[in-house]
Amino acid sequence: MSSRKIGGIIIATAALIVIGYSIVKIINGGDFGFNEITTISILLAMFFSAITWGDKEENDGVFVGDELGQKITEKSSKISYYILLVVLLIAVDADQIVNETNNIFLLAALGLGMIILPLVEFLVAKKYQ
Repeated sequence: MSSRKIGGIIIATAALIVIGYSIVKIINGGDFGFNEITTISILLAMFFSAITWGDKEENDGVFVGDELGQKITEKSSKISYYILLVVLLIAVDADQIVNETNNIFLLAALGLGMIILPLVEFLVAKKYQ
């Protein structure tokens, strides 16, 4: 079994343990907050990274550094950017509906999110001109 699969199994097990603990905590009336969300997010990010990228020594899967890996990273980054903008827009709308007020931090994140890609593209284009 490759180290990629072993790492994926270990990280998936850790993520399931944390998710299970969080569910039990919620059922028992505990708070579900920043620490749980951050831990679950980090573990899931590690899991998907572990099962996506291969290892050159073991010659399995796609490598981060090769041309295909760079194309995958570039395309997935842009798709992720637009998904995040839609999620932020939905969060702002949901906050408006539920609380009947606008959360300035959510609005600032949405506004910043809308200008980051064009700004970064401008700066990178300037670098090559």
